[in-house]
Amino acid sequence: MQLGSAEIAAWVGAFLWPLTRVAALVSVAPVFGSRTLPRRVRLMLALALAWAIVPFVPPVPAVEPVSPTGLLIVAQQVLIGLSMGFVLRLVFGALELGGQMVATQMGLGFASLVDPQNGAQSPLLSQFYTLLGTLVFLSLNGHLLLIRLLVDSFATLPVAATGVDRDLLWTLVGWASRTFAGAVLIALPAVASLLVVNLAFGVMTRAAPQLNIFAVGFPITLVLGLLILLYNLPTLLYQLNGLFEDAFRGIGQLTGMECLHQHLQPVPWPEPTHKPDHQPPLQPALAA
Repeated sequence: MQLGSAEIAAWVGAFLWPLTRVAALVSVAPVFGSRTLPRRVRLMLALALAWAIVPFVPPVPAVEPVSPTGLLIVAQQVLIGLSMGFVLRLVFGALELGGQMVATQMGLGFASLVDPQNGAQSPLLSQFYTLLGTLVFLSLNGHLLLIRLLVDSFATLPVAATGVDRDLLWTLVGWASRTFAGAVLIALPAVASLLVVNLAFGVMTRAAPQLNIFAVGFPITLVLGLLILLYNLPTLLYQLNGLFEDAFRGIGQLTGMECLHQHLQPVPWPEPTHKPDHQPPLQPALAA
């Protein structure tokens, strides 16, 4: 049995084009595209996901992979995968930017380390926010929902020479502007509280000019900033939940389908373990 070039091209394209979309998503998406994962692991993950997704992909066009049309299809799939992963990457960019704002306000801007996930130097507080966002993302089953959206995207954006239009690109640009809005929402409680502390130090400087405000104010600002972060963690959890819901809704808009945000399980905040001081009144004994 001899196979023609058209049949071989159809077999190769049926696996190659979904693989390009999956590989583009894996290279950009959080957790999957982290630099802490070796390249071989990411490549094997992309191959495994593509092998599992290929049976659910609609029929692909019989086009030579090395032809101009085939190269255009590859570019379309890469752009779709990068767009889906970039929307989620913006959430972690907002976390990093919000942590940098808070660190600068409380005097921890000098405490910076090399972030292993991005390979760049960032404040320690930004790395803490990024790690917290990663844990919340995994606890919400965001990685599973992302894979499901990837599988469903082949139905709404099938493998073809067309599919990425101007509206998709403008939607992506609009989501990029939400990075600053999300960073402000994350950093606003801590920054506003520390601003009140700095105003109090300004009043103290006017009242007692001989006071060395730099020697006294820095440790007080640092301690109060840590306390504010401690009390701000419960609200930060719900903010992260809302940001991830908006991100998955944005991926649904990019791929032209309804977002499955109802499958994003919220993380319940643990109940307090201490018991109330007062005890309920005892029931009176029944008369014999």
